[in-house]
Amino acid sequence: MLKPNDLPLFCLPVDLSDEAAAQLVEYLHAFTEALESHYYAQIRRYYHPTYHGAPDLHHSDPTDPSDPTF
Repeated sequence: MLKPNDLPLFCLPVDLSDEAAAQLVEYLHAFTEALESHYYAQIRRYYHPTYHGAPDLHHSDPTDPSDPTF
């Protein structure tokens, strides 16, 4: 007897034309891109838990000798 975890997450169609297969992959790429865009901050925090964003360049000390002059 099948249990709920034995079922696949989704069933892929078996008989797709070449065009339909290409369209399906294009859709999945677009879907993945939308997910990554929407959840970017959460994904970033998960993979880089110590990342706190870009340094604040507007409040740096202008007398800091390690700050290169231009």
